[in-house]
Order: sequence, then structure tokens, then C-alpha cells
Amino acid sequence: MSLPAKNPSANAGETATPKAIIGISLKMYFDYERTLDWCRDIADIAADHPAVRNGEIELFALPSHPVLAEAARILGPAGVATGAQDIFWEDEGAYTGEVGGKIITEVSGRYAEVGHAERRRVFGEDDDVIGLKTAASYRNGLTPVLCVGEPDRGTANDAVWHCIGEIDAVLNRAESLGQSGRTIVAYEPQWAIGAAEPATPSFISEVIRALDVHLRSRPAQADSRIIYGGSAGPGLIGQLDSAVAGLFLGRFAHDPEALRTILDETAERLGLLARTEATT
Repeated sequence: MSLPAKNPSANAGETATPKAIIGISLKMYFDYERTLDWCRDIADIAADHPAVRNGEIELFALPSHPVLAEAARILGPAGVATGAQDIFWEDEGAYTGEVGGKIITEVSGRYAEVGHAERRRVFGEDDDVIGLKTAASYRNGLTPVLCVGEPDRGTANDAVWHCIGEIDAVLNRAESLGQSGRTIVAYEPQWAIGAAEPATPSFISEVIRALDVHLRSRPAQADSRIIYGGSAGPGLIGQLDSAVAGLFLGRFAHDPEALRTILDETAERLGLLARTEATT
């Protein structure tokens, strides 16, 4: 039975288009009950946060597959969307152990993470496979969270060209199957994932400014945005260029209070950006 979908921007008076995006992937760190306890804490924070309530911040969480349905029940009424950390490229069939987009959508998932560096490294996924998974996301009405990032630390220009290659290869493959739509691209330099510190704010901003222009120049991607992941945590969002739409969080969101801080920092940043735009 399909669960009722909750639109985080459905309340009267809320903004139609989010101004910032905060996503969280729990990877495989929490067991079932700890995930649900975390979801309850996040729901309390989100329901009380003005920028989430009014739709300025698009907030979503990606738990493990077995928890997704219950997580959606807990988080949805608080304005927090949910999604899957992976998706198979076929919707149904004899694919033992895989999870297709039809089921993700049926249990109120709205996002599907594709292309993470761990999927590339551990499972050997390449741009073709990621393109098929991106197509499956579009086909099932899900927003793909497409992870891209260079493997080794280098110049910002090197990072830009590496990521453009990944973005274009994946989206071209999806389009070859007649699928396209809004995409959230998570720029995650592989050398920063799990590191003590993220990439520097100036480096992140320079890379994402270029990627944002390229992504939104593509047909069907005008509404797409780019967020930063890779050891992202409190204190970072306020140092980034306005082209950076938000953050893709991992371990720094395990503590609900850290997420509260990041939401507050994001809302403060939106206010600063609005005041700056009003005076220019």
C-alpha cells in the first residue's frame, strides 16, 4: 500500500522554490531503532525550524532501505523528505537483492542517491551504470542526487573538468533513454570524504560556481542545483559562494544538534544573501 506523500512546501504561505538544500545520507552507520530515534529527533527540529517550515530550505534524509518507509512516516509530516541511498536501473524483475524505483516511490521516497565514490570504488560502478540509475530515478519521479568528484587533490580547474566529464556522461546516458529532469548534484571531492576537514571554502566555491553554470546550461537542468559534500559540517555553509546551494552531510549530521546548527547557519546565510541582493 502506498504511503501518503508529504510535500515539504505544501503549507499555505510557503515559498514555491527552495532557496537552499540540505541533504543527509546515513550510509550504514545506524541500526533500525537508532535510525528511527534519529528521525524523531530530526522531525522535532525540522517542525520547529522556520526556514524548513516555510520551504526556504529543502531538507531530505537518506536512510538504509529497510528503514525508508517508517522514516518517511516520521519525517514527512515535519517537512523532511526521504529517499534511498541507491537504486537499481530496472524497476522490477529477477534481480536478487536489488531495490527498484517503483518501491522507493511507493514508500514515499522522493530522492535516489547515485554515483557516490564508494559505489564506484567498492562496487565498480562507472558512468554508464550511474547513467542508467539516474534514468531510473527520473522515470520513477525521483530526484537523483548525483555525486561527482575528483579522486585526488589538485587545482580547482582540474576538479571542474573532471566533474563536468562525469556530469555529462551520466546525464547524456540518461537522456539517451529519453529520461531527464531536475537533478541535485553533490560535489564531493573523493580526497575530502571522511577527512578531518572539508576542502577549503574558496576551493569549493570556485569549483561549484563553474559547475553550476555548466549544469544549468543543459536542457532540462535549469532548475538543478549543486551542493557540497565531503566532511561538510557546522561552520561551513556561511563561508561559501551563493552558487553553492547547500550541503550534503554525512557523519556531522549524526548529532541532531549539529544539524540544527547547520539549519540555523543556512537560514542566516539566506538572510544575508537577500539583504545583499536588495542593496545591489
